[in-house]
Order: sequence, then structure tokens, then C-alpha cells
Amino acid sequence: MMRRAIYPGSFDPLTNGHLDVLQRAAGIFDNLIIAVARDNAKDSLFSVEERVELIRRATAEINGIEVMPFDGLLVNFARQHRACALVRGLRAVSDFEFEFQLALMNRKLEPNLETLFLMPREEYTYISSRLVKEICRLGGHIEQFVPPNVAEALCAKLQTR
Repeated sequence: MMRRAIYPGSFDPLTNGHLDVLQRAAGIFDNLIIAVARDNAKDSLFSVEERVELIRRATAEINGIEVMPFDGLLVNFARQHRACALVRGLRAVSDFEFEFQLALMNRKLEPNLETLFLMPREEYTYISSRLVKEICRLGGHIEQFVPPNVAEALCAKLQTR
């Protein structure tokens, strides 16, 4: 039986921290769906189609990865795709309380869906999509924080450099 997990997020944009978490999750599960939130509460810089394409290009060499947009309730998406687990990244202790609440609510909505918390490597714990966008917007170099195709797209989008 194939073990499929879902790594959901807005990924606006994908960072090296996200990439680290998804690479390790791909080693645990037979199939990993990167679920890009279509209707998130955040004001996205990139459209969902752009985010999906950026992630597909950045993960092209990783086996067992699918990238697709989703909207609505995550547990419904998980049921539809027969996933057994959700993967969530934790950068800092401050992330834990919110993620813990989400995990408990998802368990209440779908008792057969587990949540797996993965921490990125230490060198990525301070990276966030919001900070990367701000650094780029102010003309800073972001190549060490995001995959090359994402850095290029972000600089083009913000018309820097």
C-alpha cells in the first residue's frame, strides 16, 4: 500500500527551508503532494499557477513529488487524494502552538489523518517567505535563501536588480 502525504502551504515563494522539509518528507513517504493553497488569508505576490510552476521546476529532480493547487478544507483534499499524513514544517517554538492547534483540529475532522512535524536544518530556521520578499524588495541578495528559479522570478516580479 502506497504511503502518501500532503505538504500544504502558500509557498509565496518557496524557500530553501520549504525545500529541505519536502526533500526529507519525500524520503519518508512513497508519494508527497505539495498542496499550494489557492485561497489563503495572505496577500500572495505570485498567483497560485505561478507558485505551482515555480515549485515544479525547483523539485523536478526529486522522485515521488506532485505539485497541485488546492482550495477548501485540507482534510477533504487529503481524503480525495487518499493521504495518510500531513507534513508541517516548524522553524521555531513560536510556530508550534498554532501548528499544534491545526493538527488537533485536523485530527478531530479526520481521525485517520496524522500530522508529521519536521524541522528544517538549522541554517534554514530563520528563513521565511515574508522576509525573503522584503529583502528582495529592498534590493538585497536572496540567492542563498531560495532555489535559483525562485530568486529569478522574485527579482523579476519585484523588478529589482
